[in-house]
Amino acid sequence: MRGIVVVVFLSVCIAGCATTRMGKNDNLQVQELQRRIEYLEQEVQKKDQEINNLEDGARTARTQNFSYGEPSAASNKRVKRSGVSVKLSAKQIQTALKKAGFYNGALDGKVGPNTKKAIKAFQKAHGLKADGVAGQNTCVKLKQYLR
Repeated sequence: MRGIVVVVFLSVCIAGCATTRMGKNDNLQVQELQRRIEYLEQEVQKKDQEINNLEDGARTARTQNFSYGEPSAASNKRVKRSGVSVKLSAKQIQTALKKAGFYNGALDGKVGPNTKKAIKAFQKAHGLKADGVAGQNTCVKLKQYLR
């Protein structure tokens, strides 16, 4: 009986030592993995910050875009060019497009599909990027038709 206890004891000791012993290479691998994890965590934080910045920019852009209802302070485009500020409401944009011969719809102050189509046509005719958005250059050119 005593022999069996000794054999079991030695077996447990040997098995325990074999499973808990790590060589230098294993230790180096663990350290490398820990460094990788730290690096990846930093990259995730950077990406989270980029996402937050993009979301903030999108919120800002939404508040500066035209509304689809009555014109309001948020539906005005402010454009700075050479220190001059150009501010056009959706209704002013429609009026300018109508005077320029690009818009035939109602002057309702709503930027719908017809207004966007007219903006694109105006932009093409004036050598601007035809994206249907009354940005800086488009507003400056449209303002000429409001005089």
